[in-house]
Amino acid sequence: MKTVVIVQSNYIPWRGYFAMIAMADELILLDSVQYTKNDWRNRNLIKTPSGPQWLTIPIERHFGQAIDQARIVAGDWAEQHIRAIEHNYRRANAFEETIAWLFPGLRTAGGFRLLTEVNAYLIAEISGRLGVARTIRRCTDIAPRGALANMEPTERLIHLCSSVGGTRYLTGQAARAYLVPDKFEQAGIEVKWMDYEGLPEYSQCWTGFEPRVSTIDLLLNCGRLSRDFLQAPN
Repeated sequence: MKTVVIVQSNYIPWRGYFAMIAMADELILLDSVQYTKNDWRNRNLIKTPSGPQWLTIPIERHFGQAIDQARIVAGDWAEQHIRAIEHNYRRANAFEETIAWLFPGLRTAGGFRLLTEVNAYLIAEISGRLGVARTIRRCTDIAPRGALANMEPTERLIHLCSSVGGTRYLTGQAARAYLVPDKFEQAGIEVKWMDYEGLPEYSQCWTGFEPRVSTIDLLLNCGRLSRDFLQAPN
C-alpha cells in the first residue's frame, strides 16, 4: 500500500499539514492550479501576546496566475518575518534550538523569486526537522501543465496518484465538496479522509492554546519533541 498526499503548497503550514505528510509515503505539490489571494499560499499565523499575527510574503498581482507562476515582490520579507518571530518567541522553550536552522532557512528562502520555490523548500526543511521527510514532487514533474489543466479535479488527482504508484489517497475533509470517491475506487485507489480531531495541545507562549498557527510555533516551543504532537493519542 502506497499512500499519496496531493496538496497546494502553503507558506510554513500549520501542523495538520505535516500530520498528513507523516501518514503518507509521497507528497505531490499541486501548484499548477490558480493562485488564490488572501489564502494560506503566501501567509501564515504566529502567536503573539495580543493574538494571532500574519506573516505574509508580498506577491506581484497578475490575474489568473497559477501558484507556481506567482512571483514575490522584491524586498526583505524574510528579515521582517525573522524579526517578528524573534520578538514574539524569544522566551519559547526551544527558541535557540529552532532558530539555529529556521532563520538560515528563511534567509535562503528569501533569495527565491517564486512563491512555490519558497514553500517547497521550507516544507522540506520543516518535514526533516519533524522527522517526517518524504518524497516531494511537483505535479508538473509528473504530467504536462496543459494536460493537468484539461482534467477535472478528481480525474487530475487520480492521474497524479496512479502515476507514482499510489494505491491510497489521503486528503482533508474539505475535499468532500468536490471529490468523487467512486472514481478512485474504479481506478483501484482507496480514499482515506484525514481527521485532525484529537491533535494534542502543547505548551505555547502566552495565555491559552491557539491551534491555527504555523508549525513553527510547535517547533519553537517543543523542539525535538514536536513529532509527538502530530498525531492523536491512542
